[in-house]
Amino acid sequence: MEIGKVIGNVWATKKDEGISGQKLLVVNIMKNRQQKKDSLLVAADITGAGIGDLVLVSKGNSARQAVGDARIPVDAAIIGIIDSLELQESDSKEDGGT
Repeated sequence: MEIGKVIGNVWATKKDEGISGQKLLVVNIMKNRQQKKDSLLVAADITGAGIGDLVLVSKGNSARQAVGDARIPVDAAIIGIIDSLELQESDSKEDGGT
């Protein structure tokens, strides 16, 4: 799972029948220490998330299972809305820093 923030909606009039009725949202996935920048993806929403929400995103087969059918052509799904997030800064010696 990854954490991201919903930043937009996607509307597509022409699409695979398998995703008809799916709410599609643009999610900005938070970067980790190895990445230089955040990344965007489109995810099927099964939680009722909206713009500005922090969300949990599942990818691959887990995402397809979450939307209800492993044959649906979905690569990412929003599977949770985060109510609160607490992060602890790591000690620079433990993460290889100086």
